[in-house]
Amino acid sequence: MNFISILYGLFLLSVLGVYWSLGKQKLRLWTLLIASLVFYSSLSIQYIPLLLALTFINFRLGREIGKNTSPGQHNINWKISNEDWQFAQVDWNRRRIKVLWLGIILNVALLLGFKYINSFLQLTFNLSVNPSETSWKIIAPLGISFFTFECIAYLIDVYRGAPATNNFLQFSTYKLFFPKLISGPITRYHNLANQFNTLEFPTADRVSEALWLIARGAVKKGILADRLGIFVDLCFGNLQRAGSNDLWLATFAYGLQLYLDFNGYVDIARGTALLFGLVLPENFDFPYFTTSIAEFWRRWHMTLGDWLRNYVYFPLGGSRQGLTRTCGNLFLIMLIAGIWHGSAWGFVIWGIYHGLALVVHRLTDVMSDRYEKLELFWQNPVGVVIAWLITQVMVFTSWIWFRLPNLQESSFVIQHLWGHSADAQFAQKVYIEALNTSQSQVSVMLVTLFILMGITYAFKGKLKLDLNWPIKLVFVPLFLYAVWLFAPEGSLPYIYFDF
Repeated sequence: MNFISILYGLFLLSVLGVYWSLGKQKLRLWTLLIASLVFYSSLSIQYIPLLLALTFINFRLGREIGKNTSPGQHNINWKISNEDWQFAQVDWNRRRIKVLWLGIILNVALLLGFKYINSFLQLTFNLSVNPSETSWKIIAPLGISFFTFECIAYLIDVYRGAPATNNFLQFSTYKLFFPKLISGPITRYHNLANQFNTLEFPTADRVSEALWLIARGAVKKGILADRLGIFVDLCFGNLQRAGSNDLWLATFAYGLQLYLDFNGYVDIARGTALLFGLVLPENFDFPYFTTSIAEFWRRWHMTLGDWLRNYVYFPLGGSRQGLTRTCGNLFLIMLIAGIWHGSAWGFVIWGIYHGLALVVHRLTDVMSDRYEKLELFWQNPVGVVIAWLITQVMVFTSWIWFRLPNLQESSFVIQHLWGHSADAQFAQKVYIEALNTSQSQVSVMLVTLFILMGITYAFKGKLKLDLNWPIKLVFVPLFLYAVWLFAPEGSLPYIYFDF
């Protein structure tokens, strides 16, 4: 069931009708849970038992971690010495951390198992280098990366003192909530659970905001991202024939495609949740207008960045244990991010590239703090523009490994970014016959799209201006009709479904 389809629209309207016709919270949760199972079944029904089993296991682990077995709590009439109480407390904490590590290892092993099992089978049995050509390829459950990260976050939150839930219906509804199940945003349990307990029918402005998000997300994905994707696939699918200019255009086009594709998904997910009276976290904040790689990661895939900071970076010591340790921690979390995205070496290189960029940025910050002239340079308009250019060139070139995780292909692109002419038939086949355009027109379209994004950033990000809800409501049917007319036939799959 595709988000941008009539089937999804009918499904959503049916679920909303049942959901808001019920007065009891329990019945509404059951409606959401059943709808989520139906939605996931339409995409990957064979993994429903696995997700339900994992949900129950993490629910039970959370209860064990949150269970208070301190003797002073259960038996207040006990008369034990302070020393005995301290020993009991140590045993209790030791047991809790063992259960926590059991949960973390289980979830990580499951995630890495699905991500890397095909590579393991290749190495073990010396099978084909291209797993897509083999019949034994195991496909990971859709959304398994987001699912396991949310489970780990819940277990750690409970260990840190957040209350463990005793309501399996509420927990399973949170885990399987269909708008966020496949590609996030990564959401903490207690954030959504509090909203489950205070559900109210959305107001007119909230309904208009929800519909605006859905329509806006459909335009981003259905028209912009998919149109860019056609060009990107043509260029990266014909690497031997493409010239340096074509590869640069495809690289920047892919960066925009990835952003619009993922951001469009999140817009639709957040809009859908709003119709159910629930607020999912933001995941993007104009990341391509940042002037440092650290700021980029605070505004790109923000829930993943938040997860890495709270559950990896800070436990490792963060920036509290000296510059060397800080740089090591920054490098490590980006390496983990690369491994999280996939088993191919390209994702590892991508993570290393971003890790090194974060280290260089931290060292530059330290140097700027020591030398006033250097700090003033980065603050003046020329320095800001240079910082923006360096950051975005680094980010966009890193997407080459993301789009082409096969090192042979990505290395070919890197080596041919300069001084390489296109095959004589490339322009004819790609630009004229396939796209009915020219290389210069593609360049103008990419620049125009970026300028429009910049105007939106100036009004919404800097001036904090936004359309009021009646105007948004007017644009909703226009946007949806535009998607109906201009979206290419055969919608491309969401890029982050692979992760």
